[in-house]
Amino acid sequence: QVPLVESGGGTVPPGGSLTLSCAAQGNISISTFSDLNWVRQPPENPRELVASIMRTGITYYKDSVKGRFTLSRDNGKDTVYLQMNNLKPEDTAIYYCNGVDDDLDLWGKGTLVTVSS
Repeated sequence: QVPLVESGGGTVPPGGSLTLSCAAQGNISISTFSDLNWVRQPPENPRELVASIMRTGITYYKDSVKGRFTLSRDNGKDTVYLQMNNLKPEDTAIYYCNGVDDDLDLWGKGTLVTVSS
């Protein structure tokens, strides 16, 4: 069973919005991780960190998404969200959820976001 499951990807025109979700499954909880990351892999490019939220609530955003993307967590639903607004073609990528804590480094299978007119 995959411990982290992403959903919410799709195809939107430039300027559109999507909300990605990352849900924990099995005996893993979102609260297990000290850091929860959204990492994306654009076509024919390496993976890059997009946004992070720490257990303390501190967040980090890649410069190119600041002001457009918002990361939040709902401990009650054991889910982390990435709200993405004003999407651009360069945001096209597979988006992965990644949870890290001590010797844990878990990944979901990813969800595809395509921004195209």
